[in-house]
Amino acid sequence: MADISKLRTMTGAGMMDCKNALIEANSDFEKAIEIIRKKGQAIAAKRSDREASEGCVLAAAKDGFAAIIALKCETDFVAKNADFIALAQKILDRIMAKKPHSIQEVNDLKIDERTAADLVTERSGITGEKMELDFYEYVEGETVVEYIHPGNKLATIVAFAQKDVERQVARDIAMQAAAMNPVSLDRQSVSEKIIAQELEIGREKARQEGKPEAMLDKIAEGRLNKFFQESTLLEQTFIKDNKMSIADYLKANNATVLAFRRVTLNQE
Repeated sequence: MADISKLRTMTGAGMMDCKNALIEANSDFEKAIEIIRKKGQAIAAKRSDREASEGCVLAAAKDGFAAIIALKCETDFVAKNADFIALAQKILDRIMAKKPHSIQEVNDLKIDERTAADLVTERSGITGEKMELDFYEYVEGETVVEYIHPGNKLATIVAFAQKDVERQVARDIAMQAAAMNPVSLDRQSVSEKIIAQELEIGREKARQEGKPEAMLDKIAEGRLNKFFQESTLLEQTFIKDNKMSIADYLKANNATVLAFRRVTLNQE
């Protein structure tokens, strides 16, 4: 039992998995660890075509760098497991130390002499579910802030141009992005594809309403302007005060948003 407990502490695997691995390895700990890792790889390969739609979204902000990571799994039961959340946190802690610039760099991060991808695969073997690091976002600025919505399914990060932006002001902007799901910072940064789609939607709605063909473009432009007001962060109405926009709120507090990111596993 002492050997089983020791192996479980080293790998995080279940009691029976540790017992069976030690028996197969003739009590050789290194071989037993390798057996458990290979089991994880086999399960991960077997379930590669499954959908991982649940998971854990965590975020952190420190010293001008903020990041969001989403570790995904198949069921909400596993997503709420303390060891699963602890793995996501361990990967995020390493991200904050190394500041990677892509999901591939995150997967390649070394943690306890193994890569983040290896740790995820091993956890998949323990739970029997498909797991993957799916979303990674980061921002950089003089002031950065994170917001994690209760339940670990939604998080936002925001970067500001100024140092020492008041914590409450920064948090208000992060919560605005979480609640209102803006598509971009301002209308200038909305993609041409989205603009074209919104114009076409506006024209089609006007056509269905029986508006004259010659008026469709003008009506669509008006509806596009309303889309900008509702869907770009700076033009949105502040959720805490519907008499001002986010741009007004930022101006009143001498703050400028450089960038924001939002990651959610919720269906919206």
